[in-house]
Amino acid sequence: MSANRYQQHFTVSWDQLHRDVRALCHQLVERDFKGIVAITRGGLIPAALIARELDVRLIDTVCIKSYDHMDQGGLHVMKGVDHDGDGWLLIDDLVDTGKTARAVRDMLPKAHFVTVYAKPEGRPLVDQCLTEVAQDCWIQFPWDMGVAYVEPLVDQMKGSQQP
Repeated sequence: MSANRYQQHFTVSWDQLHRDVRALCHQLVERDFKGIVAITRGGLIPAALIARELDVRLIDTVCIKSYDHMDQGGLHVMKGVDHDGDGWLLIDDLVDTGKTARAVRDMLPKAHFVTVYAKPEGRPLVDQCLTEVAQDCWIQFPWDMGVAYVEPLVDQMKGSQQP
């Protein structure tokens, strides 16, 4: 994976994520699901929000580890489920290249697969998404960011002046 792969950045705040998930739920609210399967780890928070909005209490997980470039991008299923997904809502935060999505789609072919965000390479693998972004866009999710103190501008200016 080259450092130049991402030419654009899209920062998602907690508020934006919540608004996006609620908008996605408007498209799902008329359907009746047996439960939700969240793809860990990125799908956990959207799954919790969707479960609340749709009043779904049964939540399961599929746990997949993507190997790094040293392991040639392989996948290792750490935990699967014992059904084919019929009547279930399958959730992830993002579909990117589609590698994880393809593996999960093979495991749960009958699930209704949704993501909050989708890139073109992976988009055909999901049934629904809310927002499509460019393939070269890096999405910065709120759970990957921290809040840090920023010194007031006047204090920054004082610090840069020579005595």
